[in-house]
Amino acid sequence: MRRYINRVLLPATLAVLAGCSSTPASQFYTLSAVAGAGAPPATSVAVVVGPVSVPASVDRPQIVVTAGANQVQLDEFNRWASPLRDAIAVTLASDLAADLGTPDVTTLSGGDVQAAQYRVVVDVLRFDSTPGTSAVLEAAWRVRRVKDEKSESGRTSVREPLQQAGYGPLAAGHSRAVARLAQDIATAIRSLEAAPAQ
Repeated sequence: MRRYINRVLLPATLAVLAGCSSTPASQFYTLSAVAGAGAPPATSVAVVVGPVSVPASVDRPQIVVTAGANQVQLDEFNRWASPLRDAIAVTLASDLAADLGTPDVTTLSGGDVQAAQYRVVVDVLRFDSTPGTSAVLEAAWRVRRVKDEKSESGRTSVREPLQQAGYGPLAAGHSRAVARLAQDIATAIRSLEAAPAQ
């Protein structure tokens, strides 16, 4: 009888343990360029974006969620598909290309850096994620005109409210925040274009 019980219970116990040990599949998210409201006047400027730096606290594959004034949580099963600094650089380059009406906007790792007329450096100071509440981006940036080193600097702070819970809407909110950053940088580039060479 004991042998019979062992033969029945052991496989059932192993099946239960196997079921308990399975983990949910990870979900991966990206940032995406946000189309502008209208077609901008075309320009022929060439721009390179980078480097882009991000705070060490969010420089990881897991999405870091703001849990309180001094607390964050790492979500092991919801992750960025690429390093956040790279995703911001690529998305910013795409948004700038649309805002400036030029195809010649690239990142440091993705194009002809030597041909750039303008270089954009971005230091992301805050990248706060609160699903269902807001996506916050704060960045200091500098645009430099290569031919004479004339530059403009600025700081962009964006809080995108989120109407839906979940990580998809959160990634979309951060994408809109990067688009706002691109608008500020595009304005600076247009200002430098209009300024006489030193």
